Amino acid sequence: MPSFSTKPQIKIEMIHDIVCSWCPIGYNNMKAALGQVNGELDAKINFLPFELNPDMRPEGEEIESHLTRRSGWTKEEFLRYRTNLIETAKKANLTYDFSKRTHYYNTLNAHKLIHWAEKFDKQETVNQALIEQYFTHGMDVGNIESLLDLAVSQDLDRQQTKEALSSDKIVREIHEKQLRINRLTVRSVPTFIINEQHLVPGSNSREFFAQYFTDYINSSPAQKEILSI
Repeated sequence: MPSFSTKPQIKIEMIHDIVCSWCPIGYNNMKAALGQVNGELDAKINFLPFELNPDMRPEGEEIESHLTRRSGWTKEEFLRYRTNLIETAKKANLTYDFSKRTHYYNTLNAHKLIHWAEKFDKQETVNQALIEQYFTHGMDVGNIESLLDLAVSQDLDRQQTKEALSSDKIVREIHEKQLRINRLTVRSVPTFIINEQHLVPGSNSREFFAQYFTDYINSSPAQKEILSI
C-alpha cells in the first residue's frame, strides 16, 4: 500500500536569477533551516525564472563595469561590496571566486534548462550545479554547449535537452511562469512563495527561515492558512 507523510507539508517556490549573487545565499540559508527542523516538514521546492538583465548581450558584461555603471559606484565602493559579498557567501557555505566569475550573462537559456529539469525532478540538482559552475568556476551560463555539458553531468539526455532548449514550447512555458511572477508584482530576487500565496522576499538568514519553519510546524491548520496568505 502507498505510504503517506504525516508531516506538515509546505510548498516553496523560489523566484531567482542564475547570476543573482544573493539568490544562492538565500537558498542555502533556507535549506540549512529546513535541516535545523530535523525533517519535521515535508517540503517541496521549485524554481521560477526572473531575468535581472533580459537584454544582456550574448557575450555578457564584466561585473565591475556593470555595477559601477548601473549604481554609480567608484572602484573602491565596488571592492567593498565584493568583499562583503564574499564573506556573506562564505557564511552560507558558498564559494564566490571573482577571479573566475568575471561576467554577468544572459540567463534565459539557463532558466530553460532548470524548467526542463523539472520534468525529471532534477530542478534542485541542476540549480545547485549551476551555482557551483557559475559562482566558483565562472561558467558562461548563456552558452548552450556549456549548459548541455552540465545537463549530461546531471544524467539528462544531451540530444533531448538540446531539442527542448530550442523549442517554442519551452519559451511559452517560461513566459507563463514570468507572467505569474509579474502578477505578484515581484521586483527583486530572491523571493520565496510559500504555498502559492505568501511572499517572503530577500536572502534572509538561516535563523529567520528556521523561526519561520518552526512557527509553521507548530501552527494549527487555520494558522497555516494565515501564514500562507
